[in-house]
Amino acid sequence: MTTTGQSRHTGWQSLEPALSVRQVLALERVQAGEPEVVAGAGQLDRPVRWVHVAEAADVGVMLSGGEMVLTTGVLLAGDEARQAEYIQSLHRAEAAAVVLGLGRAFPAPPEVMRRAAERCGLPMVVLHRPFPFAELTEEVQSRLVRRKFAAVSLSETVRTALTGLITAGAPLGHLLDEVAQHSGCPVVVTNLAHRVLATAGERPAVDDVLRDWERIARQAGGRRGDGWIRAELGGRGERWGELLLCGYRGDATTGRLLADRAAEALVLHRMLAGHSAHSWEEQSAQGLLTDLVSGIVPARQLLPRARAAGLPVNRRTFVPLVVPGGDPALLDRVLRMLGLSGLVAELADGSTAVLLSLARDQQAEALTAHFAARLRTETGAQATVVAAAGPRTGWDDVPAGLREAQHVADAVAAPLADERAALGLPAVVRLRDVHLRGLIRLLRDDPQVQSFAERELDGLLCDADQELLNVLRTYLATGRNKSRTAQLHHVSRPALYRRLEAIQTRLGVDLDDFEQAASVHIALLAHDAQQG
Repeated sequence: MTTTGQSRHTGWQSLEPALSVRQVLALERVQAGEPEVVAGAGQLDRPVRWVHVAEAADVGVMLSGGEMVLTTGVLLAGDEARQAEYIQSLHRAEAAAVVLGLGRAFPAPPEVMRRAAERCGLPMVVLHRPFPFAELTEEVQSRLVRRKFAAVSLSETVRTALTGLITAGAPLGHLLDEVAQHSGCPVVVTNLAHRVLATAGERPAVDDVLRDWERIARQAGGRRGDGWIRAELGGRGERWGELLLCGYRGDATTGRLLADRAAEALVLHRMLAGHSAHSWEEQSAQGLLTDLVSGIVPARQLLPRARAAGLPVNRRTFVPLVVPGGDPALLDRVLRMLGLSGLVAELADGSTAVLLSLARDQQAEALTAHFAARLRTETGAQATVVAAAGPRTGWDDVPAGLREAQHVADAVAAPLADERAALGLPAVVRLRDVHLRGLIRLLRDDPQVQSFAERELDGLLCDADQELLNVLRTYLATGRNKSRTAQLHHVSRPALYRRLEAIQTRLGVDLDDFEQAASVHIALLAHDAQQG
């Protein structure tokens, strides 16, 4: 597992927490020596892994990178060539900085060393007052040891917590919440196209990140600093995503340890979930569409999430669809076949929502019909229907559209496949197509409606009478067409007549009487709605 955003000192930087040159110079003990940066002022954020006192001109051979080197220059005085070579040696060894104590050897900053350090970008600091190097070494080393212990301790704490969540079968969101709690900043998981799959952290801070996500995504490969820490997600030579700590304010190396622990846990979580679990892309779409349908979160607040998830939202027409019993994977495949942009997600009731995002010049109704027809072709079932709401040109109207489509889907979900065929439902069903059935579905929880259904159907509600109830349902759905009902139930006309006579006897009604038949039909619709 690797991270981006590191300096070229990757060999040591990923292993040990460090202080920056700037942080070392800000220490109270160092300030007592009146430090002055005379070269490499733009490189003060370099991490300091260790502090080393050295006077030899070939000091570079004793360094492994990341050291702040302290010297009085006593062995360099009077030899400009050695002074230049001293700086070059530190640069080749990737030292973090050089600190020169002014005194008998150098009463003023040596110009040769200063110019050489400026050329190679090595921070060079001079101390104007006598300063015991031992005090600085002791201070920095103790701080580095404490930082290293704290980083390792945090790393193990996070690893233990995430492993416990994975063992308990926690969803991805719970793992990210744990990471956000330890990092104190927004956490974002993306796919390789930089589309946001999941987030965690304080909602306002996350929203700030997502609002600017298009720019952030464009800079995804090259963003540095500012606490943006990345860790790749993948395994077995395959990379499939990225985890980001957005604006981490702690020590950079500690942040990288934290990001790496989180990435390892996410890879393990995905591996253990197996192929039967929803992909993270599906979970992301499901969370967004569920929040839109519920209306708990204002649509305007969900817009950054939609944009970051890759849904085109600027100057678009949105078409909310719901497919009763639809297979999310199939619906997503149909979208891709047709080259349409949209989100697909299974809802809590088992139906699947589709939010199409179309350009303003595209024909919404024609494309919806094309989508539904292609879906019937793929399923091979003429009973497959797509419940559609009217097109919405404003994002704020999308939640109401999804609820409308859900209501239409609810109204057509109860009939069995044979009854749907009997109803002759089109591939696309809208609010105007559900008529009385839609109204009854809205009123299904009313106690008086429930009582009415029980009273009207009392003679057919035991389990043994389910066959007669199915015949009655089809007979009424076909407009009391005896021939069609007999055909759908694969019985002869005389056999159907006997069953209809039994139904009328049980219910005490005359189905040839329009008002009585209508009353039974309404009761049956209410019964089916309650069962659904």
